[in-house]
Amino acid sequence: MTIEICQLYISSGHNFFGHHGRKPDEHLAIAVASVDCIAGRGIREDRFLDYKKNYKGQITFFALEVFEELCRDLQLSNASPSLLRRNVITRGTDLNTLIGQEFEIQGVRFYGTAECRPCYWMNRAIAPGAEDFLRGRGGLRAEILSDGTLRRTSRFLTAA
Repeated sequence: MTIEICQLYISSGHNFFGHHGRKPDEHLAIAVASVDCIAGRGIREDRFLDYKKNYKGQITFFALEVFEELCRDLQLSNASPSLLRRNVITRGTDLNTLIGQEFEIQGVRFYGTAECRPCYWMNRAIAPGAEDFLRGRGGLRAEILSDGTLRRTSRFLTAA
């Protein structure tokens, strides 16, 4: 299995997570060239680092192919995958097949815990209809099983 890493994001705070009934915050998802994965804890400098013991979303993945389809379907131009607030934007793998599986990328081991289900905030962060479109393909939550660094392996153009 080869997973191409197209983009990596970290954020210092939560915009939507835990914000039901109140306004979102405005912490940017920042594109970085690499992320340091810490086993059992999360990504260094990311909002979910040490969030809670055995947290099943220490790192999140999202498929670029799904993002491109979303942009076409909702007729979005100049949209960025940073709006999804997932850490790793990938190409080349159906992420849902990794649920319940151990896998390795660039020498770092992970365990796919669950789909990263979209919520109603996606309609605000991206566009109306995003939540419905992303049902069943909202990305992957995973636990980090070994320390290591992930690096972006390619650049990409967003769908027009």
